Amino acid sequence: MSLFDWFANRQKSGSTTPQGQEREIADGLWTKCEACGALTYTKDLRSNQMVCLECDHHIRIFSDERISQMIDADTWVAIDEGLQPVDPLNFRARKAYIDYIRDTQEKTKLADAVQTGLGQIEGHPIALGVMDFRFMGGSMGSVVGEKLTRLIERATQQRLPVVIVCASGGARMQEGMLSLMQMAKISGALQRHQENRLLYIPVLTHPTTGGVTASFAMLGDIILAEPKAMIAFAGRRVVEQTLREKLPDDFQTSEYLLQHGLVDAIVSRTQLKKTLAQLIRLHQPVSSTSHLVQRSGIKALTKIAPD
Repeated sequence: MSLFDWFANRQKSGSTTPQGQEREIADGLWTKCEACGALTYTKDLRSNQMVCLECDHHIRIFSDERISQMIDADTWVAIDEGLQPVDPLNFRARKAYIDYIRDTQEKTKLADAVQTGLGQIEGHPIALGVMDFRFMGGSMGSVVGEKLTRLIERATQQRLPVVIVCASGGARMQEGMLSLMQMAKISGALQRHQENRLLYIPVLTHPTTGGVTASFAMLGDIILAEPKAMIAFAGRRVVEQTLREKLPDDFQTSEYLLQHGLVDAIVSRTQLKKTLAQLIRLHQPVSSTSHLVQRSGIKALTKIAPD
């Protein structure tokens, strides 16, 4: 039987799978790159951490997948999961803010726009916060500010490095001034963390904008960014109207910021975990025992060395 005859017989007899099931499997089998249009087997794409195998485009991922990529297996302990947003201003647009929160929580299965917890990266304990753009554009409301502040304070107390993966449209307008206050609160916690000579690394992903960029996203000891991520405070149109000049095409990209000294390194998602582990290892405080061993080694080499 030819291949054509096989397909013809299959169409006549009908599919043996339940209606809609074959379509559902096919939809999840391949993923089309939004940058180059290449179709990639989804399993291969996930094994490459959702980075296109053809053009290296970083397909947007969210907090759960980001945590699984970065944190060693069976080491993640979520903290402050019970914090819930409220509607202090009784804000209403097309519908009440509190109704919008409930709908978003049901859709994303998240309490708010950030997940925080403790875990390990290649055996190194860290405190990690991961923002999620699905939740109201990753906007920074009171819960986001409180969770990140508590995370940093716990890391300071336990002398852990802090890593925050940023993905946000900025402050949450539905909470007004309360959302803007989170910028100062998180920045104050980071200042105390720095005074204790502890490491903080923000990872800027697409997009990182508004009040997040104006605060903790740019306060790192070492600032990393994913390739071609949009990183900005105000929108391009607003900046152009203010300056009254045409801006470069790559303006507000991670590559542009690296060239102008606002970002320390651009790191591919496939290399992020390894890079973070190396940076944390390099910044580990040297224990007194190790210091004595190093000094003993230097003395021994001095004795062996010829005059």
